[in-house]
Amino acid sequence: MLNQKQIKNLIEKNKLIENYINLDYQLTPNGFDLTVGKIFRFETEGSLDFSNKQRKLSEVEEILPKKENPEDKFGWWDLSPGAYKIRTNERLNLPLDIIGIGFPRSSLLRMGAYTISGVWDAGFSGESEFVLKVENPIKMKQNARIIQLIFIKISKTDRGYNGIYQI
Repeated sequence: MLNQKQIKNLIEKNKLIENYINLDYQLTPNGFDLTVGKIFRFETEGSLDFSNKQRKLSEVEEILPKKENPEDKFGWWDLSPGAYKIRTNERLNLPLDIIGIGFPRSSLLRMGAYTISGVWDAGFSGESEFVLKVENPIKMKQNARIIQLIFIKISKTDRGYNGIYQI
């Protein structure tokens, strides 16, 4: 697993992570905190099969944050219990010898909510999306740090991520 110094070096030299808000706050001893860029509500049923020939992603509707005061720079989302799709501000650029695994921040867990994510495959490049499951109503401010991504060095793969989710 990569440590803070290794992650920072890859960010500065290889653009491992772009569009972050504040490197000092987001870089952790063992990973990097991704922030909330957009939140979506699931609107329709999805379909998943073996070959992805009949895969149909659920349609979503963006939930816009609301400012408490007109002079506020950022707004808040009031989230009722349910499942939401999160899109991060940050863009990842994983080389062919590093994968990422995400965990909910402990502050989120202490509020009765958690994130669910897949593995960020070697070779993935793009903004990240994952599910936020809210069990207890919460308020989430724009750009809140929500998930900690850890990076694991693997033997270099010949073929990296080549799916449809590189946004």
